[in-house]
Amino acid sequence: MPRARDTFNEINITPLTDIFLVLLIIMMVIAPMLDQQGLNLTVPENVAEEQSQNKETKIMTVMVDEDDNYYIDGTQIAAENLEEAIKSQAADYPDGLLIKTDADSSHGAMVKVMDSARNSGITSISIDEI
Repeated sequence: MPRARDTFNEINITPLTDIFLVLLIIMMVIAPMLDQQGLNLTVPENVAEEQSQNKETKIMTVMVDEDDNYYIDGTQIAAENLEEAIKSQAADYPDGLLIKTDADSSHGAMVKVMDSARNSGITSISIDEI
């Protein structure tokens, strides 16, 4: 006589729960170790007010127009010479750098100015829109 097997009416989710708990613990341990480097920006509330209050400050101004052309104190600078131009004038402007960008300029152009300034040793960078 063949014996009838009992059928399972429920799915055993214990192994699945164990796997999810192990993955959760792994993520909780690894997540604090993932430290991504970002940009540390200090955005002033109003640069014009700060400059009018303190006339003694010397801030280099780099303008980026809508065609991604660079201007340092009104003089156009080629993109490949930007870092050298900032580095040569950095000693004359101890208070930092102000980047004035047009609303239609590209994000990459502004980042290029920031990278050039950081590579030139300037640590205080402000951004303003024209």
